[in-house]
Order: sequence, then structure tokens, then C-alpha cells
Amino acid sequence: MNPFSPVSDADLARARQDPAFRQRLLAQNLEILLGKLQTQRQASRSAVASPAQMREGVMLAVRLAELIQTVPDRSRGR
Repeated sequence: MNPFSPVSDADLARARQDPAFRQRLLAQNLEILLGKLQTQRQASRSAVASPAQMREGVMLAVRLAELIQTVPDRSRGR
């Protein structure tokens, strides 16, 4: 799994124009988030994120999944 790297302004601009790129970007970040949540879930008690942090991560994962599923396909309209 790739380590997290912040999304640049250029990436955001491209994602607004290119639905396929946007979907790849969202999917990549969802994979990273789910991996981090799994790591935290399996970590020893002293290193585990708080329940509130885990809920926040899960809610973010759900939102990313929703975004991935609703990426408009502009090529269909052409």
C-alpha cells in the first residue's frame, strides 16, 4: 500500500475535470484509509485510536465510497 501523500491543488483541479482521475484518486485514498483503520484495529490497546477517531475514519471511508460510486461519466453525454 502506498503511504499517504497530500493531494495537491493540481490534483484537485484535474479531478474536477477528469472523472476517471477523480475516481482513481478517491479509490487510492479509500484504500489507504481502510488500511490505516485495519492497522489501528489490530494494534495493541496502548496504540489504538479512540472510538471517536475510529468512527470518524469509518464515516470518512463511507463518504469516499459514496463519492466513488457517484462519479459522473461525462463520456456518456457525448
